[in-house]
This record gives sequence, structure tokens and C-alpha cells, in this order.
Amino acid sequence: MSANNPPPGQDPERTTAYRGGWEQPQEPQQPYPPQQSYQQPYGQQVPQPGQEASYGQQPAYNPQAAYGQQPAYGAPHGGQPQQNWQQQSWPQQDQYAQQQQQQGWQQQDQYAQQGWQQQGPEGFGPPQPAKKGSRKGWLIAGAAALAVVLLGGGAVWAVGAIGGGGTQPNEVLPANAIAYARLDLDPAANQKLALFQLARKFTVTKGSFTGEDPRQALFNLVNESGEKKVDFAKDIDPWLGSRVGFAAVPSGKAEPDIAVAVQVKDQAQAKAGIAKLMDGDKYGIAFREDYALLSSTQALADKFAKGEATLAENSEFTDDMSAVGEEGVLSFWADMGGVAKLAPIPAEQAAGIEPIKDARFAGALRFDSAYVELAGQVRGAKGLTTGDLQAAGLGTLPATTAGALSISGLDQMITKQWSEIQKSATAGGGAEVQQLFEQAKSKFGLDLPGDLATVLGKNFMVALDSQGLDADQIKAGVRVATDPAKAQAVVDKIEKAMAASGQPAPQIAKVPGDGVFTAATSEEYAKKLAEEGTLGDSETFQTAIPDADEATFALFVDLDKVEKLYLQGLEGDDKANAQVLRAVGLSGKQSDTEANFSLRVLFN
Repeated sequence: MSANNPPPGQDPERTTAYRGGWEQPQEPQQPYPPQQSYQQPYGQQVPQPGQEASYGQQPAYNPQAAYGQQPAYGAPHGGQPQQNWQQQSWPQQDQYAQQQQQQGWQQQDQYAQQGWQQQGPEGFGPPQPAKKGSRKGWLIAGAAALAVVLLGGGAVWAVGAIGGGGTQPNEVLPANAIAYARLDLDPAANQKLALFQLARKFTVTKGSFTGEDPRQALFNLVNESGEKKVDFAKDIDPWLGSRVGFAAVPSGKAEPDIAVAVQVKDQAQAKAGIAKLMDGDKYGIAFREDYALLSSTQALADKFAKGEATLAENSEFTDDMSAVGEEGVLSFWADMGGVAKLAPIPAEQAAGIEPIKDARFAGALRFDSAYVELAGQVRGAKGLTTGDLQAAGLGTLPATTAGALSISGLDQMITKQWSEIQKSATAGGGAEVQQLFEQAKSKFGLDLPGDLATVLGKNFMVALDSQGLDADQIKAGVRVATDPAKAQAVVDKIEKAMAASGQPAPQIAKVPGDGVFTAATSEEYAKKLAEEGTLGDSETFQTAIPDADEATFALFVDLDKVEKLYLQGLEGDDKANAQVLRAVGLSGKQSDTEANFSLRVLFN
């Protein structure tokens, strides 16, 4: 069973975000003009991004293909590659896809010999060189850090054959793990296709066909000092698979036991290669299915390998990952209660973490041809909110909005946690914070936390308009779901206090409404902000904020509308790559027991 493939009903050739019933799958978007096609290794062309609909009838593939073997696109068994896709009409393409589903793909022996060096339509460029560090380069630390190197180091690699099946690390790691992370260099087909398409958008990856094997990046990380005489091609490549899993397991002590699952292709070669790589460092190794299980001692490794129950049989884990949806290239999970037991919480902070002490957190990093998404879920919490929160409502802002932030429930959070906020400020040496509170009371005559809760309201929204930015005529404002009369009274207190002290009061236009208080930098924009806008009709907004109607918090920045502000200081490739960025969206929903979030970066 593969935990990597999309849930039932999800097209495995598409990437769609979904959140356990809070969001319906979004229809594929095709907002972009066709780009210049690129060549497959066998001389055949892949559809352009504007032709993504044809991916719904991809040729069948063999998920059991040997590591490093690439199916030949358009080459039936014993035959030659089909005619260039761009030389066919759409009906012919459909017929072509149907033919391939019946005939299957031919494995290329030559490609298997070449491995990762000439894979995919376009490689993804070499990684950043590993930094020099301590000699202790053993796999537990290396596996945990690899995700950061691969996904945050400025380089993205192509992946192997269209597949994503096979055993996952959670199927061999212990069921009582309190934390888990998985890096999959052989994800589902839709993830690979999306990675190929995204790579074409950036100059740093667009023209490269010889991206370094990401497995070799793991080797370089573990052998960062270069002192261990290990040759990747001879000692590592013959046995190393494409998946790595990391688990923290309760030990009964202050620190948990660590288990690392490394996918292998040959146990004997893996045992010899790992021994040479460890070079005398203490470790334990045992095997379970097609994974080598590594830990600090041989007793622990044997215990993990012989354990009957696995994390894949942990119902909380499987339910949480199902709620996250597609696991993409990187996924993670943690029992927050179990983790909290390892780190005693100071008494003054205990109340603040009470709602989440028994919760679990799960998430994934996944790709689409139009964006990259980091998604997460918190489940099993208690008392996160009181009652239903108001929708964030960013879609009701003016269509000309360049950026906006909306948060619901700040009023109840301030009121409910005010004593804890004051205690935390005092415990953390927050003399300045305490002084600020005192000035708010004495200088401005504010009643805390009541007046602060009124200003923040049931929903607090701040927006910046794109019009006027070129002329330095900033149009910005806030729209608060609150009692407008009480909000006006708070503003009057502040303005009166500033006038009494000789400070000029800011020129703010205020527009009270039915349960809404709006203030802005100009009368014109205040009225515009108070009205029902159409930002939600924008395709860019809909992609960046997929759950706009349900979200209780949201952040949206349309980079295309503000790029003039930051492109002026860029040149060459830096400018070209910055222009690829389209928008950023962060959104999510919070209830009494659950919370989720989606962070998306969109590309032109």
C-alpha cells in the first residue's frame, strides 16, 4: 500500500489541495499562455502548460520499474516513439493517449544505465555544495537535514520514472512514534510532472539536463567532511533507494530513541556500504521489507525491525495524514502531547499550551504546475475558539487590492488570554511591554483589554490598494467587524490624547457601517473599502486562497501588482526569476478542536 498516492476519487495525474471536508477539490486552472515546448530525452515533445487537460489520459506506467529506469514516452513495446505531440490535433492526442494506455510503456535499458544524469524533460541543476562541518556524519542527522537541503537550498531536482508506488517509511517504522518525517524522491506522477513544469519557469533550472542525483546529495551531506573514503558510484549507488523516513520514539528518558528508515535495493550491499560510510561510528542496523532501519544501538535497530505494529497501523497517524491529503515530496507528523512530555513546560506557560497539549500536527509539501504548497492540519485540540468564527472575507475587498490580511476571533483571544499575555510579558522580562500597557491606560485613557478587543473586533482586516503606488499615493485602510460606535469612541480617545500632548493626530477617514467600522488614508478609499468588492472573482486570488469562503484567517499578496516596487533594483537572471513569482496566499480555518493552513506561492 502506498501512502503517497491521492485519496479515492482524486485524479493521480493532478495536484489538488483539499482539507478533510473543509474544502472541495478545485478545478484545474489554465490561466497561462502556452510556453515553448521542450524535448524529451527521446526526441519527443511534452504538452505545454496550457495543454494540461491532456494529462488526464496519461499512458499507463509500471510502478514496479527498477530504480533509475525511465519509461519511454510514446514508445509502445517494440516500437518507435510516436509522432511529436505538437504536430497532432487534439483528437489525435486523445487517440494517442488511449493507444498508450493499451500498449504500456517500454523500459529503456540505455536510460537505466545512465540513471539520473539524463532524466526527465529538463534537469533541475546542481545543488549548492555541502558546507563543511564536524566529522560526525551519521545517517540519523543526515536524513533529518536532507529535506532542508533538497527543498530549501535553492535547487530542485528531477525525479525518476513516473510512479510513486511501493512501500513507504511509515510502513516499517514503530507505531508508537511521536514524531515522523518523510522525504520521497519518487513521489506520485502528478508531483513529478508539476516539478518539471515549474523548473522550466526559472533560469537557474530551465536549461540544465544534468542535475545531480538527489541520493548523492544525501551522501554528500552525510560525508560532508570528505574524510571518509567512500565512493558514491561504487559504495552507495548500487543499494540506495529513493525514500527516507525519520521517527522519534519514546525511550522513557529525557531524550527519545531515533529510528531512520532508508529504502534499499540490496541488503548485503547496503550493509557493507553503510558500514564503510559510518567508518567506525557506533550504530545499529537491521532490515525490514525493503528498508534498512538504523538507530544508535544494535538492540534498538533489532527491536524496531521485529516490532509487529507499524506507524501505518496507528489510526491517529493515518487519519491525520488522510486529512492532510496528498503527501507530496515531503510530509511530517507529530504527537504534540508526546513531544511536550519530553520538554517540561514552565508553569507560567502551561495555560497557553493547554488547548494543544493532546493535539497532533501533520503536513506536507506538494507541487502543482502553477504553485508550490505547504499544507498542515492540527487535530485533537480542545478549546481553540469559543463558538464559530467569522469568515475572513478577503474576497469582498476591492478588485484593485494588492495585498491584504484578515484574522477572525482576535477579540475573544485577547479577552480570554489577557492574564496569560500579561504573565508571559512579565516572565519574559517584558518591561517595555508592561510600560506600553500602562501608557495606553494613563496617556490615552484606554480600558484594557476591552478597548483593544473592540478595535480588533470579530474580524480585523487591513488592505493595501494597487492604485497610487507608482505615485507614492498610498491607499490603505482597515475594516473591522465590531460595534462601530464603540470603535469610534476608542479612536476619539486616542486623537484627544494626542491633541492634548501637542502631537498632530493622523488624518484618517472613518466610515461607520452596520456592524462594521472602516478607516483609511483617504475618504475615497474608505468608502471603496466599506463597499462589497470583487477581489474574490480574480483567478489569482482563487488559486492563492483556495478556501476563501471557509477561511477564518487569510493573507494575500498579488506580486504582479507590486512588482514594480522591487524589480527596479534587479537585473538579469535575478529580475527574470523574480518576475516568475505571481502571488502569495496563506489561508486556513480554526474551530474548537481543529485548525488547518495552506501556504501557496504562485508562479506566472
